[in-house]
Amino acid sequence: MVKIYTTPVCVYCKMAKEFFLKHHIPYIEVNVVDDDKALEEMVHKSHQMGVPVIDIDGEIFVGFNRGEVAQALKIAA
Repeated sequence: MVKIYTTPVCVYCKMAKEFFLKHHIPYIEVNVVDDDKALEEMVHKSHQMGVPVIDIDGEIFVGFNRGEVAQALKIAA
């Protein structure tokens, strides 16, 4: 399962979501601006306040690194 913690103005969040769509990767998006519980969950997982934070089956990625995310998903970047 892929879960991405985002904010509405985050350029890298948008890039990550476009990457998932392009590769037909289903994901759950959580807007941490609107959801304090989700923000707390994101910080607990990543120890970071920045977005995106991407959780791929429990593996946490802070920011969007196309190569690392593709490798975790076992797809071509």
